Amino acid sequence: MKFSGKNVLITGASRGIGASIAKVLASYGLKVWINYRSSHEEADRLKEEIEAAGGEAAVIGFDASDEAAFVDAIKTIVQSDGELSYLVNNAGVTKDKLAIRMSVEDFESVLRANLTSAFVGCREALKVMSKKRFGSVVNISSIVAESGNAGQVNYSASKGGMISMTKSFALEGATRNIRFNAITPGFIATDMTNALKDEIKQSYIDKIPLRRFGDPTEVAQTVAFLLSDHASYITGETLKVNGGMYM
Repeated sequence: MKFSGKNVLITGASRGIGASIAKVLASYGLKVWINYRSSHEEADRLKEEIEAAGGEAAVIGFDASDEAAFVDAIKTIVQSDGELSYLVNNAGVTKDKLAIRMSVEDFESVLRANLTSAFVGCREALKVMSKKRFGSVVNISSIVAESGNAGQVNYSASKGGMISMTKSFALEGATRNIRFNAITPGFIATDMTNALKDEIKQSYIDKIPLRRFGDPTEVAQTVAFLLSDHASYITGETLKVNGGMYM
């Protein structure tokens, strides 16, 4: 994979899909900035693992839903490295419940954590990347943004908004050679899915044409492609990584 930039910030990168993205991007030679909100031990372990494999990584702790903290973090990265080449907005939360029991705060808090945080990241990345007229951003959305899901009105709204927002940022960034794309993962094998009962897992797998959950590395490699020079003519796109579950 070919990259013209030298570093990448990944929010929510201490575990799960974010950690896989960090490891894959580091393996391609990028300096990876691992963001965490509370689990610094996991972030430190990931940094050590990446460095043991010959990669370069740094840990940066902040809450992506805190605008000032996100802005300061990007300033810190630019002061350290002289640039921010790539950004992956991966941080997110869920507060699942049926809509008739969902409070406005339940709804808005998920939007703030998932959508508003990604907006701040995209906005600040656009500012920084415009100075070099180069950069690429990938927003991690979700299959439920396209299909909907009972009990996840707030989450699906936040992830659906991310897709529309990505297209608008792509239009604004295009004249500066800055690309914005999104990915909608389906069911991916993480700690969350591993904790499901076998019969529940099977019920989901039965709905997936490829008859399995995805591996986090498969999402990570898709991120790498969209960030890389191999996708230099792709912007404003939403790429499904769901085993055919939603076509």
